[in-house]
Amino acid sequence: MKRILFFTMIAIFSTGSILAQKSALRDAKRALGRDDLKEARTLIQQASTNPETATDPETWKVMGDIGNKAFDNERTKTMLNQEAKEKVMYDGLLESYQPYLKADSLAELPDDKGKVRNRVRKDISNIVRANHPFYINGGVYYNEQKDYKKAADFFEIYWNIPALPMFEGQKDAFVLDSTYQTIKYYAIISAISAEQHERALAMLERVAKEPFIENSVYQESDIYELMASEYEKLGDSVKFVETLYLGAEKFPKSKYFLPTVINVLIRNGEGDKAMGYLDQAIVNDPSNSCDLNSVKGALLAEKGDYAAAEAEYKKALAQDPNCERALENLGRNYIIQAQEIKEETATLSSRQQQLENDKKTVELYQQSLPLLEKLEQVTKARNASQQEVNGVLMLLRNVYYNLSVLGVDKSAQLKVIEDQLNLEN
Repeated sequence: MKRILFFTMIAIFSTGSILAQKSALRDAKRALGRDDLKEARTLIQQASTNPETATDPETWKVMGDIGNKAFDNERTKTMLNQEAKEKVMYDGLLESYQPYLKADSLAELPDDKGKVRNRVRKDISNIVRANHPFYINGGVYYNEQKDYKKAADFFEIYWNIPALPMFEGQKDAFVLDSTYQTIKYYAIISAISAEQHERALAMLERVAKEPFIENSVYQESDIYELMASEYEKLGDSVKFVETLYLGAEKFPKSKYFLPTVINVLIRNGEGDKAMGYLDQAIVNDPSNSCDLNSVKGALLAEKGDYAAAEAEYKKALAQDPNCERALENLGRNYIIQAQEIKEETATLSSRQQQLENDKKTVELYQQSLPLLEKLEQVTKARNASQQEVNGVLMLLRNVYYNLSVLGVDKSAQLKVIEDQLNLEN
């Protein structure tokens, strides 16, 4: 008898607990109905943490309704040209989102008979669809507040909503146009601004897999540029280089990927491999001959193929006579060859051979002179830093000095240069 009484008491207490939590849920609804959002939040929080009501879709639906009510109250004020609290409005909008998703998810679970009776989806989907464009406004608001993490939250929710299970099969529920594509970009940029680099990378990898919609804000190639940049920031050199190769393959006309791949290969001592990419880059972007042909010339010169290097520098100068890179590199090309012949001359015993070598050396130094003199004019004309100008002057000093030693009097020009460099004779 006592045992039966004991279990009866347990059942009574258990039923009382359930009723108390159901009461909390009902009271939260009543508080929401009279616009007492503070009380409603307190009561629904109790219901959401109690095992008896935590799995009830209605609990989370009411929690979402509370946030949505806060949003609606302030939005109504803006529509009536009344003073509204933007932070309260957008925080309410954000507050409603996750509870609505949880309510819908719980309502999709089959009951004891294996049937799904989602009684909250219709109401929730209508609200979420109506609120969809306002997540852009929330993102803009928090971006202006420089709370980039929260701005990213709003933009990403705008991005996520059309793909929610509650809208499956509703092709016309949303217009996925250029605005939709642009907001994806804003979500990524906001995450980067918040220094959430892992999050930004996840977004970038996601957007790269989705259909790209042409827009006026960014190009598809920008996605891969940002991805490469984020990998570089995180120190993932393998993924950085992989992304560069992928970008170079997908966007061969990009002025970022091929040149960057080339620079990486050069830094890694893979000059031959870089040459192939350079040839492709020159074909893709012939207007950038100053940089591209100059780099190719430098790689050829590094291999000792001075004639081929000279041809590349001259191609660059044919397109842009003021190309500083080509002027300097071609000037150095002649100087290096002159120095090599000088070193060879020092080992010769035949006076005739020495004289012939000296003549070649003079010719090479003289070929470098107009290039370096023009380079001096160009750098000074663009108000280059003194360090840059001094670098050119040192090259000129080298040439004037060696020509004077070889019997071509350049002492006057040498003095002018040394005065500019503040060097004592």
